Amino acid sequence: MTDDHERHARLLALQNAAKFKGKANPKALFGAMMAQFPEYKTKMGELTKLLEKITDEVNALSPDGQREGLLKLNPEHFAQQQQAKQQRKEERKELPPLKNAVEGKVVTRIPPEPSKYNHLGHALSFLINYLYAQKYKGRCVLRFEDTNPEKATDEFVDAMRQDVLEYLDIHPDKELFVSDEMERFYDAAEQLIKEGKAYVCSCTAEQMHEQRRDMKECPHRKQSPADALKEWTLMKTGKKEEGSCVLRLKVAMDHKNAVMRDPVIMRIVKAPHYRQGKKYSAWPMYDFENALEDSWCGVTHVMRSNEFETRIELQEHIKKLLGLDKQEVLQYGRFNITGATTQGREIRQLIEEGKVIGWDDPRLITLRALKRRGIVKEAYYELAKQCGMSKTQTNLDFGVLAAINRSILDEQANRYSFVRDPAKISVEGWPTDLAAVELKLHPHLQRGGRPLKLNGEFYLTKEDHDHVLDGRVFRLIDTANVKYDKSKKRFVFHSRTIDEFRAVPENERYGLVHFLPVVKGQELLKARVFQPDATYQEGLLEPNAASLRPDAVVQLERYAFCRLDAIGKDGTRTFWLTHQ
Repeated sequence: MTDDHERHARLLALQNAAKFKGKANPKALFGAMMAQFPEYKTKMGELTKLLEKITDEVNALSPDGQREGLLKLNPEHFAQQQQAKQQRKEERKELPPLKNAVEGKVVTRIPPEPSKYNHLGHALSFLINYLYAQKYKGRCVLRFEDTNPEKATDEFVDAMRQDVLEYLDIHPDKELFVSDEMERFYDAAEQLIKEGKAYVCSCTAEQMHEQRRDMKECPHRKQSPADALKEWTLMKTGKKEEGSCVLRLKVAMDHKNAVMRDPVIMRIVKAPHYRQGKKYSAWPMYDFENALEDSWCGVTHVMRSNEFETRIELQEHIKKLLGLDKQEVLQYGRFNITGATTQGREIRQLIEEGKVIGWDDPRLITLRALKRRGIVKEAYYELAKQCGMSKTQTNLDFGVLAAINRSILDEQANRYSFVRDPAKISVEGWPTDLAAVELKLHPHLQRGGRPLKLNGEFYLTKEDHDHVLDGRVFRLIDTANVKYDKSKKRFVFHSRTIDEFRAVPENERYGLVHFLPVVKGQELLKARVFQPDATYQEGLLEPNAASLRPDAVVQLERYAFCRLDAIGKDGTRTFWLTHQ
């Protein structure tokens, strides 16, 4: 063993101690030591003694002693650790490269069905496609897949524009409605029929299910192209009843992938369409629609969740039959939204039963609800990059999004004092020269101050008030230190500075307390905060918040991040609680 060996072992032990709260583990150092000094591979006993000796010495040091020793051996250690941490953080923010992607040539698509209000899972899927188009300086197509006349409505198209395009700040390079291209679908269907690759089937849904299960051909499969074309003409011109027949693609009824067993590609829907009226009676099914539209739109890369994996083969087959371009299909794990209702039908029922107040109810994770709560667009972008193209299922709930949003708002949001359930106190001995204070709008960003007049009377929250009655010293944030004198049964001035507060023994001090001064002529604002359970917490708000306008997201000190939703005729500010 040489001095170099011992010096390197000590450096490793100090680094390990810094990483694990001051306790180095000798077993964790073996690999690094043998990588530096291969001769130890035949001297394991000697290495064990060395590492145990060094770690015992390091673990006996105080935290300051460990830090001093580490900086002596490697003055750049903490700067290097911070740099490595930042690099890992930046790497996580980047989406992985796309296969066969050429800068300037990538085309992605956002394909919403305008039959529902979009939620968190939709937002992430849309953003992944949008961000990849940006990453490669390509184009992104917004495609409204509105081919279900029974569900698609103007309401949901408008909601999409408000909740996704405006709120998430997505700017597609092209926008189209699939229902505007129905004639192209009819032409494609007729091409397949004439080539003997599709036929009109009048079996019931139950019969088709049994055929696929038993791998038996439909009796209509032997239909001639001419007969199929006649039946198809009756379908598309509205002369066939809804549910009486469908157009099926002729593939193979014994195919190992059940999706390929003569799938339905067009069906009859007689309901009037919100955009096309009663012009069309035959409408494309999902796989037929997507296969054609991805090619017609010039899409190069399709990003979608792996729940559609079994359908890729069918869509590729359709493109091959029609001579259409194929796309790179990349799949990521499904976004599983936990602890929230996401199905439109279920949410409508909750609204009708009065169990939620609407699509923007704080208990929902619709984009409309999340926007009203105060989730900023940057949080979705960050979450989309974190989830990326992971192959495994990503379980999401409001807490996941809130954690990211909190870190963003902590830097963005101004601070204000809101005292709920106010309890009034009078402080004896309040200094006459402490007649005003200017609190910070933000803890470390220079944004100006929040001037307040003082006279020794204050509102505290009832919770804080009840806690400090035990006589512990508490500090009015950035102002002065106060305590309750139990012998006098009154609050008294204690001292001014934060250093004086910290000098009080820990068991004799309560902590920092937000407050509102009670001064004649300095009007406090009425405020209430809408909670996630649809109840309100009421209180008073500092006068500096009078300049806030609806949509402002702020931090109400020691309470929560909140978004100002409305200002009532009586001046009451109504906030929505964003999250703690």
